[in-house]
Amino acid sequence: MNDGWLQVHLPARADEVARIETALESAGALSVTLADAEDQPLLEPAPGEIPLWDEVTITGLFPANVEPDALRLRLQGLLGTEALPGLRIEPLAERDWVRAWMEGYRPMRFGERLWVVPEGFEPPEPSAVNLRLDPGLAFGTGTHPTTRLCLEWLEGEPLEGVDLVDYGCGSGILAIAALLLGARSVLAVDLDPQALEATRTNARRNGVADRLVTALPGREPPFRPHRLVANILASPLRELAPKLATWPHAEGAIALSGILDSQWREVAAAYAPWRALSPTGQIDEWVLLTGQT
Repeated sequence: MNDGWLQVHLPARADEVARIETALESAGALSVTLADAEDQPLLEPAPGEIPLWDEVTITGLFPANVEPDALRLRLQGLLGTEALPGLRIEPLAERDWVRAWMEGYRPMRFGERLWVVPEGFEPPEPSAVNLRLDPGLAFGTGTHPTTRLCLEWLEGEPLEGVDLVDYGCGSGILAIAALLLGARSVLAVDLDPQALEATRTNARRNGVADRLVTALPGREPPFRPHRLVANILASPLRELAPKLATWPHAEGAIALSGILDSQWREVAAAYAPWRALSPTGQIDEWVLLTGQT
């Protein structure tokens, strides 16, 4: 088996995208991306805009140790055989994945004062809050609508002197943005040690490593944050509700992303015993849920 990753490609019409994305998520996809029928990668839409073609190729990224035949059967059960004639499963080397994510990446603005600036570019506004980012081998570049929703939420929050948890930190983009925007400290959590290393590297690049702590799930140090942000997927967000809902201080706000418009009610219901969550942002079919106790 390849040392990198496993890709699953499925052709779909535009009106089938949400259903297939949900199925890939349920089968354990680490990420889902869209491309047109000619395999031109959809990596960088204009700010606030996610174009969608009539005929789409949906790609799910899985760990390399996933058994292809078992994955095919799982997707067949979730989608039905009629949805699978064009399914392809193939390995993806890590170096190819990095190139795919970095291709076409350029500085992007979020809210009034936050810019995400990839390595090799000069900040368009030197006096703004500029986050230097090299995604490396971890997800989170700001190009996906779920990340954009979280960045814009952070940019609009009063973060001076605040302690924050970034659960599912990926590249560390949200954790570092919070620190640059004035947060006192951030605990960044991810189940992938490679993501934690990318987060630490990006924190050093931005001069905020001394205020950042990283941890694997279940190994977090004692920490009582004022804010929590989690940009993962609807299913794990539901499962984590008892932990994430009660983690911040009683008056602390939380923001959840990685949720489709068709899923937010179920996620909100899972958090209802502790917090009232409601949609406060949406880009296309992706919703941001926020709330307090």
